[in-house]
Amino acid sequence: MMDWTDRRCRAFHRVLTRRARLYTEMVTADAVVFGPRERLIGFDAAERPVALQLGGAEPARLAEAARIGAEFGYDEINLNCGCPSDRVQSGRFGACLMREPELVAECVRRCDGVLLTGGDDVNPKLYAKRLPPRLRKTVAAGPGERDLRELLLIDEVFRQRKPVFGICRGHQIINVALGGDLVVDIRSQIPRAINHRQLKKKSEIVHEARLTRDSMLAKITGKQKLGVNSTHHQAVGRVAKPLRVTAVSNDGVVEAMELKREESRLLPYFMTVQFHPERLATRHPEHQELFNSFIRACVLNRNRNL
Repeated sequence: MMDWTDRRCRAFHRVLTRRARLYTEMVTADAVVFGPRERLIGFDAAERPVALQLGGAEPARLAEAARIGAEFGYDEINLNCGCPSDRVQSGRFGACLMREPELVAECVRRCDGVLLTGGDDVNPKLYAKRLPPRLRKTVAAGPGERDLRELLLIDEVFRQRKPVFGICRGHQIINVALGGDLVVDIRSQIPRAINHRQLKKKSEIVHEARLTRDSMLAKITGKQKLGVNSTHHQAVGRVAKPLRVTAVSNDGVVEAMELKREESRLLPYFMTVQFHPERLATRHPEHQELFNSFIRACVLNRNRNL
């Protein structure tokens, strides 16, 4: 939070818990690049794990500030893109910028790869002409701004041929962006499905997914069956034409996708998963390996473009 989670506040939070990831107050990219860096973003090793939050309006300046933050040793660097405050919106930080295609293109150009995360339901107007009232009431979609931003982002990722990794909502909206659709509510539309919405066990393995033998996912994890968590009520329905399913749960729900072989030239790396590997990675190395493989692809892609 701005003007709140400073060093003193974080030190207090660390006394309360050793496990939680702490976040700095949001610091503008210009301040990091041109201002007193040690005072603004310096931190004590005892605070770790700690993430730096950056805000700004220029992709080049944000990239430079992120590089500086990495040199300071932060465990994570976030570009703030979801704060609804008037101060952030009027200052043209984050999400409000991502409505502008030219800035989206520049942001992607500055990235080594793009990871699309979980979140609210995708607005069904993007993939369904009509929705029965019983299904409409199950949808918890936002106002649509994030959908628009991510559709622009996905289009630009393919245009610039950047590595991409989609998780949960990211898995779903990529399918929609490429012409597929979604199961609006698993419980309503697949009566015999297992419980995929186990929010109280979001960091635990709750069921298995069967992996396609020759898939990237099977090669990366070294497994034919992968234990996964499950906190979603929607799922991929009709699979977009460029994609193939590479993992399913026992009830047939799509758990992972990648590009078909004949479409693999479109991107240097493409994987989407319905589960949340970030919640399992510290205890299950095969889930950490998904991020490792994505990072390796990003580094390789950057080196090729130097």
